[in-house]
Amino acid sequence: MEKFHTLTGLVAPLDRANVDTDAIIPKQFLKSIKRSGFGQYLFDEWRFLDHGESGMDSSKRQSDPGFVLNQPRYQGAQILLARANFGCGSSREHAPWALQDYGFRVIIAPSFADIFFNNCFKIGLLPIVLDTAILDLLFVSVAMHPGYQLTVDLQNQSVRTPDNSSFEFEVDTFRKHCLLHGLDEIGLTLQHADKIKVFESKRRQEQPWLF
Repeated sequence: MEKFHTLTGLVAPLDRANVDTDAIIPKQFLKSIKRSGFGQYLFDEWRFLDHGESGMDSSKRQSDPGFVLNQPRYQGAQILLARANFGCGSSREHAPWALQDYGFRVIIAPSFADIFFNNCFKIGLLPIVLDTAILDLLFVSVAMHPGYQLTVDLQNQSVRTPDNSSFEFEVDTFRKHCLLHGLDEIGLTLQHADKIKVFESKRRQEQPWLF
């Protein structure tokens, strides 16, 4: 998992509440268990005017010029502004996979669905909760200033604007540690590799019929 310390990135606004995981990654694209390759299907039913299926070449499809992520000014965005209850619906891990694979590293919203929120941390995608009033200000700023960027500082738990306004956010100490050090569940387990080897060696001697 990629380490997360500080990110200064272009911001894209998704001004919709209750965005569910089926909107983030429609069900027909859930046939793979790999984490990569889902970005091209992110918000598929909103980004494209035609119906999409797994394996289709997105470059040959009819995009919707009215959808925010299709606008040239938001190409390459790494920070997504969203509204309340982002990631609700079914508990598909593919939703944060698709967001990350598309290029987003931070999602900022007033609230998240619990399972989606937890799944984000597992892959190094940082979900940040800020008050609705702050989100309102950020949405206005993004609309008024093409190329608008924010700086997210995980160590200091702050979101900083170009005019140096700063908004603090909360993050669980353990999750913060994992993000700063790039530790997913496998990485955490491998920190105890020596102890695991000792245990396996002892078990092999005591119960050889299991091996």
